[in-house]
Amino acid sequence: MKRSYECACGQPLFFRNSQCIRCQRALGYSTETNAVEALEPAEIADTYRFAGDESGAAKLWWRCANLDTPAACNWLLPALADEDPARPRLCLACGLNRTVPDWSVEENAKNWRSIERAKRRVISAVLGLGLPVRSRFSDDPQRGLAFDFLAPQPGGPAVMTGHHDGLITLNLEEADDVNREAVRARMHEPYRTVLGHLRHEIGHYYWDALIAGGPWLDEFRQLFGDETVDYASALQKHYELGADPAWPERCISSYASCHPWEDWAETWAHYLHMVDAIDTAASLSFNLGDTVIEPMDDILPEPDSGERVEPGEFDRLFETWLKLVMALNQMSRSMGERDFYPFLVSPAARGKLEFVHRVIAAQRAAVT
Repeated sequence: MKRSYECACGQPLFFRNSQCIRCQRALGYSTETNAVEALEPAEIADTYRFAGDESGAAKLWWRCANLDTPAACNWLLPALADEDPARPRLCLACGLNRTVPDWSVEENAKNWRSIERAKRRVISAVLGLGLPVRSRFSDDPQRGLAFDFLAPQPGGPAVMTGHHDGLITLNLEEADDVNREAVRARMHEPYRTVLGHLRHEIGHYYWDALIAGGPWLDEFRQLFGDETVDYASALQKHYELGADPAWPERCISSYASCHPWEDWAETWAHYLHMVDAIDTAASLSFNLGDTVIEPMDDILPEPDSGERVEPGEFDRLFETWLKLVMALNQMSRSMGERDFYPFLVSPAARGKLEFVHRVIAAQRAAVT
């Protein structure tokens, strides 16, 4: 999917933009077009149409109600004539929130904004891949996707980042750069970001949606192990004794080695790292010598096509990723920063990434 866009006036636009700096047009991200669109006010109050669409049948849009909150959401939602006026006009991404912090507290407001930016990128990515996003509030009250963004309270219980039956909880402190860096150093992690957390946790959601009890389960167990092993005991062992010293031979990260569910979620997160970076590079026309960076829409099967994944397709994708990573790591080093992608991918971990690729490709191609 595209990760760079253009205003009607020709100004380059990016994913989080809500107003063009050249022509001052309002902008909004549409999940229907997977693009940031230039907007024009429509005749009905508070509605917009895409710039240049003068047809009588032009679709009308609302801007998300969270545009004017610290979340600064630039997403659009369809303007519906029969919508309850008392209901907040929230976009698909903001409509997944069950709990947001008290944003009258300055620190909470700053951290929430960082989290929402990352969450919108994750949701747009999974939608672009053709994956289902079933809301807890409109689709599946028991196991639908929802988010709690919680700030620890003095004297209160610790806020644990995690996933349970579709509900993703994120400790607001993960958006604080100083706190997160301290935790990263203490845990000896090469990489720790809000975006990485959300990609990991939504991986648990998609394990339930795509793997549990389905046709992929047997192959999952062959690659990742038996997920029925006691999860709490596995985590306790990991934190008390540390990771298996042989983890680099079979996992993408040390944390992935503690349990098959975490191995899947870490691998899933790294797949999203890979495909989003490739889409961004393709959108910006990066040049890697003889290697043409193709966007994921050109690599994955067409949505609802019933097509099978082509043999060797992942090989081509992964080789592009390695070349892109080597270039970007060198760029990071030239600025005195840590590597852009500070991981080595073993053959076993690569096989798990390919499995994720095949699961996603099959879901995208499935005729609905």
